[in-house]
Amino acid sequence: MSEATDVVAPNKPAIDAPTALPPEEIDRLTDEIVAALKTVYDPEIPADIYELGLVYKVDLDDDRNVSIDMTLTAPGCPVAGEMPGWVENAVASVPGVQSVKVNMVFDPPWDQSRMSDEARVALDMW
Repeated sequence: MSEATDVVAPNKPAIDAPTALPPEEIDRLTDEIVAALKTVYDPEIPADIYELGLVYKVDLDDDRNVSIDMTLTAPGCPVAGEMPGWVENAVASVPGVQSVKVNMVFDPPWDQSRMSDEARVALDMW
């Protein structure tokens, strides 16, 4: 993977993208990948995986292949076997994305401090 650029707002996982793509294409892909991630929900929690802070890292390479490191709220989550497929399908639907690989990681373990204010409002956790 070539040199990467952080292109997402603070407190969100950065989408590391190659410098070979034009900045406007990186911006478009970033916006659309984030939008796709925000369509995936844990069925037991009324907030999307992006706002919950379950997505740790997104890499976009020169060939527009996407690699995502994500976790679950708990390792024994009932949808642990299905959620990576949901994420792959959502991100693969973004025009220009060639392939998607989701890596489930549990280090560091997820905790509530990773949630956005939007997720906190949805869950009434103030």
